[in-house]
Amino acid sequence: MKIAFQMDPIGSVNIDADSTFRLAEEAQARGHEMWTYAPGQLSYREGRIMAIAQPVRVQRVKGDHAQLGAATDLDLADVDVVWLRQDPPFDMGYITTTHLLDRLKGTTLVVNDPFWVRNSPEKLLVLDFPDLTPPTTIARDLSVLREFKARHGDIILKPLYGNGGAGVFRLPESDRNLNSLHEMFTGINNEPLIAQKFLPDVAAGDKRIILVDGEAVGAINRVPAEGETRSNLHVGGRAEKVAMTERELEICAAIGPRLREMGQVFVGIDVIGGYLTEINVTSPTGIQELERFDGINVAAKIWEAIEAKL
Repeated sequence: MKIAFQMDPIGSVNIDADSTFRLAEEAQARGHEMWTYAPGQLSYREGRIMAIAQPVRVQRVKGDHAQLGAATDLDLADVDVVWLRQDPPFDMGYITTTHLLDRLKGTTLVVNDPFWVRNSPEKLLVLDFPDLTPPTTIARDLSVLREFKARHGDIILKPLYGNGGAGVFRLPESDRNLNSLHEMFTGINNEPLIAQKFLPDVAAGDKRIILVDGEAVGAINRVPAEGETRSNLHVGGRAEKVAMTERELEICAAIGPRLREMGQVFVGIDVIGGYLTEINVTSPTGIQELERFDGINVAAKIWEAIEAKL
């Protein structure tokens, strides 16, 4: 197959953790031809969806993990698979790429399906499953956020379209910083904030469960660093081996069919203390850690699912 990765620069990825690199490694092992381009190199040109792309080969050698060829115009209608793999922020630039990639429907398989990526941001798709999630409110109005905090006491406040643990604050019952944080966030952009009841079980870890075409394939536990609330690996969280509970399997069974219908082949969900907190469809991670802990070649399972669709 001919495959194009829409991603952040491949030369700067961490080859020991980056899921896109592992997907590229597996694709190369299967004999597929690969190209890479940045979101800013995607364009619409008189009816054609084009990218200024470079052919790429990868190897697991730090500092020399990607050999790139000369940049050229690539008509994405001539490609079998386009991977939508750049990291958020989920801003208008990101959303515009999903609109352009939508125009490949019927000629090129885009993974994950850009229509549903655009309409299912991580912290919004969970609203379809209120029985599985902790108490949540999404609002820009300070009075609504104040009322939520008064009712639940200990809460988490974070940007609705944030990622990687950036801008996540825990506000215990005695904390008086809600007004100041609201002032800071609303001074940055026009977006609402999301508040959730704090889940003390996060001290034992925040599970990242990987689903491939709607089926759970395994999980890793992300444990916060000492003195931290956030468990994201980007901010010092520690990954460890873990098994899935019956409750977590029930969550996956409830959301899996919906994800499959939406064309979300590679998804990472976050579960704390039996509660679903996020459904990550934009650029999920975790497959390298899962492979190290449990020996599960998730990248192979993802490619098998894609090859079956083609």
